[in-house]
Amino acid sequence: MTSPATPKPAGTLVPYLPAPTGKDPDPDVLFEGFSQWASAGGRDLYPHQSEALIELVSGSHVILATPTGSGKSMVAMGAQFAALAAFRSGRGGRTYYTAPLKALVSEKFFDLVAAFGSKNVGMTTGDSSVNPDAPIICCTAEILANVALRDGGARTGEDAITQVVMDEFHFYGDPQRGWAWQVPLLELPRTQLLLMSATLGDTSRLAEDLEKRSGRPVAEVTGAERPVPLTFSYVVEPLTEVIDELVQTRRAPVYVVHFTQKDAVERAQALLSMNVASKADKEAIAAEIGAFRFGTGFGKTLSKFLRHGVGVHHAGMLPKYRRLVERLTQQGLLKVVCGTDTLGVGINVPIRTVLLTSLVKFDGERMRHLTAREFHQIAGRAGRAGFDTVGEVLVMAPDHVIENRKALEKAGDDPKKLKKIVRKKAPQGSVNWTDSTFERLRDADPEPLTSNFRVTHAMVLNVLARAGRGGSPSATDHDPVDAMRHLLTANHDTDGKKAEHVRQAFRIYRSLRVAGVVEKVRVPDATRPQGWRPSVRLTVDLPRDFALNQPLSPFALAAMDLLGVESPTHALDVVSIIEATLDDPRQVLLGQQNKARGGAVAAMKAEGLEYEERMALLEDVTWPQPLADLLEPAFRTYRAGNPWVADAELSPKSVVRDMVEHAMTFAEVVSVYGLERTEGVVLRYLADAYRALRQVVPEEHRTEEVQEVVEWLGELVRGVDSSLLDEWERLANPVDDDADMLTSGPLAEAGEAPARPVTGNPRAFRRLVRNALFRRVELASREAYDILGALGGGWSGDDWAEALDPLFEEQGDDAIGIGPAARASGLLAFIEPGAELPHGGRVEPGTWWVRQVLDDRDGNRDWAVTVLVDLAASDEAGEVVLTVLGVGQI
Repeated sequence: MTSPATPKPAGTLVPYLPAPTGKDPDPDVLFEGFSQWASAGGRDLYPHQSEALIELVSGSHVILATPTGSGKSMVAMGAQFAALAAFRSGRGGRTYYTAPLKALVSEKFFDLVAAFGSKNVGMTTGDSSVNPDAPIICCTAEILANVALRDGGARTGEDAITQVVMDEFHFYGDPQRGWAWQVPLLELPRTQLLLMSATLGDTSRLAEDLEKRSGRPVAEVTGAERPVPLTFSYVVEPLTEVIDELVQTRRAPVYVVHFTQKDAVERAQALLSMNVASKADKEAIAAEIGAFRFGTGFGKTLSKFLRHGVGVHHAGMLPKYRRLVERLTQQGLLKVVCGTDTLGVGINVPIRTVLLTSLVKFDGERMRHLTAREFHQIAGRAGRAGFDTVGEVLVMAPDHVIENRKALEKAGDDPKKLKKIVRKKAPQGSVNWTDSTFERLRDADPEPLTSNFRVTHAMVLNVLARAGRGGSPSATDHDPVDAMRHLLTANHDTDGKKAEHVRQAFRIYRSLRVAGVVEKVRVPDATRPQGWRPSVRLTVDLPRDFALNQPLSPFALAAMDLLGVESPTHALDVVSIIEATLDDPRQVLLGQQNKARGGAVAAMKAEGLEYEERMALLEDVTWPQPLADLLEPAFRTYRAGNPWVADAELSPKSVVRDMVEHAMTFAEVVSVYGLERTEGVVLRYLADAYRALRQVVPEEHRTEEVQEVVEWLGELVRGVDSSLLDEWERLANPVDDDADMLTSGPLAEAGEAPARPVTGNPRAFRRLVRNALFRRVELASREAYDILGALGGGWSGDDWAEALDPLFEEQGDDAIGIGPAARASGLLAFIEPGAELPHGGRVEPGTWWVRQVLDDRDGNRDWAVTVLVDLAASDEAGEVVLTVLGVGQI
């Protein structure tokens, strides 16, 4: 969504493009055309924007290091305007826009579609590819890096990469991902670069290297005035008093920054005791929320916060909740938002005041002070252009300092009271911060960017692929040995690190030789006495996009051959193969592990095991990993012949399978594993699994049950929050006004896309009914009658007990099976409206008659649960609504 603080240029840029002439477009005409478009939208260019655009249309590289809110996106669009004009005249190739996050790439894609039209814009993020031959391509930095490694500067004509816009370029210094921001600088010497970030620090060495490497002048645009100046303060008053003063003195919205999601939610809870919103504000919030559907779990908590006037915003929330908080804040209805430091990565929340609760964060290894770059990334979000004349950045002192200050104030000038004060200290072992820490960060420029180059199997194979299988690498073909030597010696790392990169490259080369993937060859070279020089070439054809998409998808496809279609667990095993190739949803897996360990501890206590023995045994208890014994040796064999997956890791896990096996809803998964604060993580994983199941499973394994599971999963994701799948589907068919869809019209008014009726996909609804029935079978097997009664359907726990007790008395405690045989499709019978019932009569319109036969221990299969499903009531409730007709012998 676009902040109301920023006027939006009207209409597409295409009419402002100069007519194609077959010659290089005139720089003055380009600059004038773009300036007219910007002015038509009420956004005349700032001086620094004009300076950057003049340099770009003149052919220079530009390093744009201007403050947050100074309009870097407009400069990027101007660069793409010039590149598109050159492309249309046959004088240029493609322009690439890169960002660190898929979400930012998707957001920019829709912005550019609105500006340039859907035919001119494409996107690839690894799991989505749209219009890949378009002249403007949006992608993650890793995608561009792998394209550059594979093709070098060899592309020509329309396929050439003539311009790259790299947003959030400070990621160049990221220890894990920085290599992807560096590779295009090394491998695309003829490409014009626009490098943008608010926190680049000293870029003189980078500019010098770029000019030397490319022969193209480099303009550093760094002296821009911040449109909304900032003030900085260190605060020693209690946080609630500070927030109250900010709200009362109209210095809101206030974004209260925390460094864990847990702290952000707990802070919001604590603020419920304050009146941060007037009665009129609360009524306006309630009216704006309207019929927005909050789910169980965190949804109910968030609803309570919002209706009190307090927002929460962090990456673990469902997308629809984050959008709602953003919308309410943009409309001035939320005065306080408690969130995490994701504020510094381009979230769309207009903020007047940023209030940091700490200057210390955990970086995955240790607690440490913020860097100057991190501090300024967060602080830069304060101040709304067009609304505020100043933005404020407040930093809270540590709790013990605030408490000491409060005690001193209470004691006043009384010597006796002052003497009795026992000053509190920082908790032992904690990393403390002081006003000096604050002043240092406030006054410091962002640290110089540090190179973090990395050599991997994928990098080496991409470079080797330049010559192709059986090719004869030569100077004109970009000899892979020379290309790899260039990467190893020209990167920006220290000499010591470069030496380690060389050693790593040799280790990878030896592993490829052993695998038979590369071989030595002699390349003609007239400059050498022997008339040749040594080189290497591939002996196999690499998948074209092996490093661009999910790297283990080909393995998943091959592993399907290990499954028998007739197996009773076939559908579940297909799910497990796909899940093993997906990125781990860490919070979900830890929740499963904690649950498993809790159950294991209870069992070990019951067996009388001592504490030390229990703790030792718990080390082996982890999250479920189905098919690990089958897939891990298969993967080792596959990797030996397909070394491009050497950098990827197989990770057997059971999230989707767990839901299917235990007939769990999304809300139940969240509740069972304590994932209320990370619902967004769960949903993104389920959406990824759904896409992979749709794209990867071959036709011969798409049985009716597999299709049913896939469609059920899609409906589940769509029912929780349709935005992830809606965006994925919109990407495949973009329209020129897509960028407006979330900021105007009925979607914006409703707060979310209208949900499809739960019965709208009959196959998926059958799976929901199947799950609802099997959930009852599973509970019945454990004689969990109270829970069965709580599920509804007109039967109490006593009713279930009375019906099932005879079965357990006859066949014992394990009378009801819940294994693969119990899931057989033959045990479930659906009779739809109008069809004849087994005992006579017909099914009434608007209902389904469903019978789930129990897999009893003695194999009689003469017991069943029979229900009537109400279709209209299910649509209204968004879940299966049924009435239990009977439980007993058939």
